[in-house]
Amino acid sequence: AESSLCTRSRFSKARPRDRLQCTMPCTMVSGTTIKAPSTSKVGAWGNSVAPVRVPSAVSRASKSSRKVHVVRAADDKERLLMPELVVPASVYCEQYNKTKRRPTRTIMVGNVPIGSEHPIALQTMTTTDTRDVKATVEEVKRCADAGADLVRITVQGMMEANACHEIREQLFKDRYDTPLVADMHFAPKVAVRVAEAFEKIRINPGNFADGRKTFEEIDYESPEQYAAEVEYAEEIFTPLVEKCKSLNRAMRIGTNHGSLSARILSYYGDTPRGMVESAFEFARVCRKNDYHNFLFSMKASNPLVMVQAYRLLAAEMYEQGYDYPIHLGVTEAGEGEDGRMKSAIGIGALLMDGIGDTIRVSLTEAPELEMEPCGRLAKLGTAAVAESWGVEEFGETTRNFREFGRRVGDLPEQREGDTMDYRGLLHRDGSVLSAVTLDNLQAGERLYKELACKLVVGMPFKDIATSDSIFLREVPPADDAEARRTLKRLQDVNVGVLAPIAALQANPLPNSVAVVSLKEFAAAGGKVELPEGAQRVAVTADGTESEAELAVLKGSEAVKLLLNMHINKRVHASRRVFDILKKQECNIPVIHHLVFTAEDDNDQVVIHGGSVAGALLVDGLGDGVMLESPDKEVNFLRNTSFGMLQGSRMRNTKTDFVSCPSCGRTLFDLQEVTANISSKTGHLPGVSIAIMGCIVNGPGEMADADFGYVGTLPGKIDLYVGKEVVKKNINEDIAVDALIQLIKDNDRWVEPEPVEEEPAEAVAA
Repeated sequence: AESSLCTRSRFSKARPRDRLQCTMPCTMVSGTTIKAPSTSKVGAWGNSVAPVRVPSAVSRASKSSRKVHVVRAADDKERLLMPELVVPASVYCEQYNKTKRRPTRTIMVGNVPIGSEHPIALQTMTTTDTRDVKATVEEVKRCADAGADLVRITVQGMMEANACHEIREQLFKDRYDTPLVADMHFAPKVAVRVAEAFEKIRINPGNFADGRKTFEEIDYESPEQYAAEVEYAEEIFTPLVEKCKSLNRAMRIGTNHGSLSARILSYYGDTPRGMVESAFEFARVCRKNDYHNFLFSMKASNPLVMVQAYRLLAAEMYEQGYDYPIHLGVTEAGEGEDGRMKSAIGIGALLMDGIGDTIRVSLTEAPELEMEPCGRLAKLGTAAVAESWGVEEFGETTRNFREFGRRVGDLPEQREGDTMDYRGLLHRDGSVLSAVTLDNLQAGERLYKELACKLVVGMPFKDIATSDSIFLREVPPADDAEARRTLKRLQDVNVGVLAPIAALQANPLPNSVAVVSLKEFAAAGGKVELPEGAQRVAVTADGTESEAELAVLKGSEAVKLLLNMHINKRVHASRRVFDILKKQECNIPVIHHLVFTAEDDNDQVVIHGGSVAGALLVDGLGDGVMLESPDKEVNFLRNTSFGMLQGSRMRNTKTDFVSCPSCGRTLFDLQEVTANISSKTGHLPGVSIAIMGCIVNGPGEMADADFGYVGTLPGKIDLYVGKEVVKKNINEDIAVDALIQLIKDNDRWVEPEPVEEEPAEAVAA
């Protein structure tokens, strides 16, 4: 449960013998791998995998051994075996060193082709009540006008399905032929009805045939019991497949991390591997009926889970020879910059590997507003493929996409005689460096606030989200008393000060860290003469350095390595650097240094920064970030940096919100409530709060959250602690206060600190 990639498997607390084999890095989930001979005493699944319809395992049954899951029945005898998905060790994308789009077939969604031979399609989802035909039609138009290639609409029941026919007809009359997608949960017959009107059906394999999400633990007494559930799901699903095939409708088999069926949970827990198998159960039914106009998605609110699930999906499709397109999305990403950052990390990381044919950025905002960040991501992914971003082959050997593990650099150590505590240069959970100009140094108190220092009588102190170090392109001269005083006060509270070695030679600064290029550092054999006052050295690299030059870092006195690369090489060149460092057993901390131009607006910093640095951080590659832009406020770049670390599940400095993007099922004003909860609880680092508009995205999607606020009836809210509902049917007007009290009752509340008045110089500025 401690792992960010395994959310409290239902085998984690009780009956350790029942824990399943799991490749996730969670010590609470373990299991057994055994060889299954042709005549196994453990029952039918040891001899044949036919009852559970796993063609991939069937095709490999002739091999001498295969991995299986052991499940103990009530009499404590090993009798059932569950075949694993067989995933290749290293193949999930076309090339590890370049962005090359994964080849897929083309599927047609109305008049929109989706696949690797076509532009990345953009999607969003309406928030109106589907029965309100006029309002829904108008919202679809706004989305289409904003650039949506497809628009999804929620369909709860027959009333909504009938309304969908009117919606489709009215849009055609208004000359809008944008394909519409029905979002289906729980209602197979309704799905068949709406397929007559809409161009695409999205089904959730976790609840399409299995009903509402429960956390019931199942012990299967016989293989026939499990097979019966699979056969029942096929029986329920087949009519929709036949309908879609006959009408040439498209389908998305869209797995959600938090709404896996009890059957899948019983074998895999809430893991990426379980997400893939959940989708494949339904894909096999499609293929059995010779229906291929479908694609997959693997959504999760945790970008690390999401990325690994999509990679496992792609890997298994390579193994099976499947070529179906992939829809990308981070579900319940939230609002504002945080929602955009989570989406950039998850979607951008996959686009950098050439994975993804259609995308949605799920934000707790008006749906048409999703199109702008969605378009930026699509443009980024398209450019990466068209321009073949990457580097020459280097024989990557150290990155395992199936198992998450974070590379941890060695923190700086204190030396005898030091007059400053250099251990504060970096933070063990991920570091943030802020680029600071000479002008910034002239406004001391304002800079302290932008760096998120706590101020006491105008004096700065490090706080939970204070930048760990600052970086100066220029060093103020010794006679600049104001700037020197600002630097001294920061250094006194262990904020490190880095500057290029040439700048420090021109204007020496006590207790500074000199930054030198790796080529220069290597040419000097790892020993450089430091300017007066400089006590440590850091190294900067652009990715073109040789393996021999990188090897010089091992055992050297360099306290950190700054990777400053062009965006079109960053992901793959950085992978090469990390690969070499691991081979050399060099644990120098690595900071991703991203430099933006004045033409790059704030959203560009978030989207591009989250995509390229996030693609590395989701692999555990990197010890921190530094974002630099000539015209951006220090505070914005610092906040964005910390958001990137938190979105990558590294360093928590504020409350984490899992907030659904709203749809026709939503039972309260999601944007207003989210803003209200965020304003009152946003100061609780380490606490995760899920805000869900309805039960569809309720307990399951809250798998990562500590507390949940879920709409159940109009005007009524249920409150959760973890997955357990603890207060039901609370009036909406008192529900936020009740949530706060619940946080207090669980000893997770701290009072917000009073906000100091803005210094006069900042107000004047």
